[in-house]
Amino acid sequence: MPHVTLLPFLLSALLLPHLTSGQSWSPSWNTTVPTCNTTTPLPTVNLTNHLALTPPMGWSSWNYFGPDINETLIKSTIDAMLTNGLHAAGYIYINLDDGWQRYKGRRSSHPLEVDPVKFPSGMKSLADYAHTHGFKLGIYSGPGEKTCAGYTGSAGHAREDAEMFASWGIDHLKYDSCCSHASAPQSEVQSVMLDMSTALLATDRGIVFHACHCGWTDIWTWAAEIGANQWRIGQDISDDFNYPGNREKYYFDVLDMLDRGANLTQYTGPGHWNDYDMLIVGLNGESKQLVGTGASNVEYRTHFSLWSIVCSPLLIGSDIRSLSAYDLATLTNSDIIALNQDPLGIPAELVAEVGETQIYAKEMADGSMGIALLNRGSATADVTMSPRRDLTIPWDVYKMRDLWKGKDLGPYDIPFTVEVQPHEARVYRMWKCAPA
Repeated sequence: MPHVTLLPFLLSALLLPHLTSGQSWSPSWNTTVPTCNTTTPLPTVNLTNHLALTPPMGWSSWNYFGPDINETLIKSTIDAMLTNGLHAAGYIYINLDDGWQRYKGRRSSHPLEVDPVKFPSGMKSLADYAHTHGFKLGIYSGPGEKTCAGYTGSAGHAREDAEMFASWGIDHLKYDSCCSHASAPQSEVQSVMLDMSTALLATDRGIVFHACHCGWTDIWTWAAEIGANQWRIGQDISDDFNYPGNREKYYFDVLDMLDRGANLTQYTGPGHWNDYDMLIVGLNGESKQLVGTGASNVEYRTHFSLWSIVCSPLLIGSDIRSLSAYDLATLTNSDIIALNQDPLGIPAELVAEVGETQIYAKEMADGSMGIALLNRGSATADVTMSPRRDLTIPWDVYKMRDLWKGKDLGPYDIPFTVEVQPHEARVYRMWKCAPA
């Protein structure tokens, strides 16, 4: 895909005062979830790298491995994705999260360096390995002196680090403000995120930019303007489908995250995506980092269906090398992935709700509709969908495809009714039929 090369000095002069070399980001940290009650308008900025025109798909190391990552693990993950069908299904980003760095603590005279024990061949060599096998390599840093796991961050060195990442052949950067205890004025967050965004654009390499701030400071309202391709809409996901309240008064389960995004659909689209956090499919309560006891196969499949239809990035967070046949069938369903990767990039919206059942729908590029019939409750329920009533489209005759069963249905000239299990989403694609 094309990318933009901009003059860093011109950008720094015209866009926004941001941190210069040697300065650090020092917000007032606390452990409470902030309430955003101040809004600082951005100057007129409209940056883009012309990347991520559909939601990024791939794998991220954090949810299962935390900082315990190394060259052997990453290469074996790449090899596994080639053989188990994930690469062919569209998962191409291999994203290293926190823990690749050599040093912990504040930056002194040394630049960011790759841990020579974990990655003896270096990051350029690993990126070459990924590219040779048809993947893209992602990396992680943050705007503070330290990253979330305590490693050295990019504070005051955005341009230097961006140039280094580009020289390594990096394709994706997660720039993390440390969700678990980060709170800062919106203007500070905007400034440090813009600082890295302009630094990435000033390189000669297209790098997808994930501005990670856990949905604080109303990031969805301004992140696209400063060139971010994705941003988290909420706090960290837990390995739960529907846990009462928030685990540890912090983590969001699948339904929490779905509800969080219900009023944010207008901010997502080609090149800029609401990120509902990494996929928990296949974790089974065994994550080394996340809380949660796991979900059932039906719940994991519903989770994947919902992330796909709302156009969230699809980044697998489990150990690729040990996924079950059921998990792989879930993650590689081409009909479901097509909902996520449709070029229109329109996310599904909640269009109807009766008791514990909900209907989500989205328009597709070919004129069809993607439909998810969700049962949030604990008892099996009948869900009825009418194109005219629920979707407000004048289709008198229509046909359906059940995307999990791979079965074509119809035509119908009456509302469609189906039985939905507890915590299940029945997912369909619907086309208008010409009158007989």
